[in-house]
Amino acid sequence: MDTQLQQKVVLITGSSRGIGAAIAKSFAEQGATVVINYVKSKERAEQLAEDLMDQYDIEAYAVQGDVTIESDMKAMIADVVSEFDTIDIVVNNALHAYTFDPDKRKFAWELEWEDYQRQIDGALKGTYNVCKYVIPIMKKASSGRIVNMVSNLVYRPVVPYHDYNTAKGAVLSFSQNLAVDLGMFGITVNCVAPGLVYPTDASRTTKEEVKELIKSQTPLRRIAKPEDVVGSVLFFASSWSAFVTGQCMVVDGGFVMK
Repeated sequence: MDTQLQQKVVLITGSSRGIGAAIAKSFAEQGATVVINYVKSKERAEQLAEDLMDQYDIEAYAVQGDVTIESDMKAMIADVVSEFDTIDIVVNNALHAYTFDPDKRKFAWELEWEDYQRQIDGALKGTYNVCKYVIPIMKKASSGRIVNMVSNLVYRPVVPYHDYNTAKGAVLSFSQNLAVDLGMFGITVNCVAPGLVYPTDASRTTKEEVKELIKSQTPLRRIAKPEDVVGSVLFFASSWSAFVTGQCMVVDGGFVMK
């Protein structure tokens, strides 16, 4: 265990399952206080919190809130602060429902603006709403870590999911601009860009031939598991990256190199 994350209060949005749950577990392993945000999966989130408390002897807390609704995030963050006094680290992981199926995706000429808006609300607006209410807390503490989850498709749209990829690109740009303004307060803002991660709800419809194609073009010759993503998140959350901000780490086995 790296003691630098012990008892740090970590809020992870969309963390009742998949990559978010793996990230929550990784922080619990480091002794952090873990706040699990969910929208509908109340039982699953509360069970995860209970499991983490039992297994790692840490504090864990499940809290409901839709990141796309500003009033939800205002109330949720106030709830977390009343419970734990502060929030040291935020991981914006919540994903608006999306089907990653190359055969069923819409082509550029088939998309309506509403398709883009839905993903922009889920990715950019969701991240903005959380940041709006954690920034004053972090400014007051003169420290903080914000880690925003994007996608390697921002750099290599091997499947052009136009609406999803555009929204994640917006989160990357938002994060870099945020890093400039928040640096003077000792707050860092970085992104993690996973490739295809399996198994997760988002990738359950991904066909075998697509997975095989990605594997064949990936130097490490496999697809990421949720556990593969957590190391980069922990790095950006820790003092190991104290002088790193406005950066994006691609976690896809070398499929994208930049």
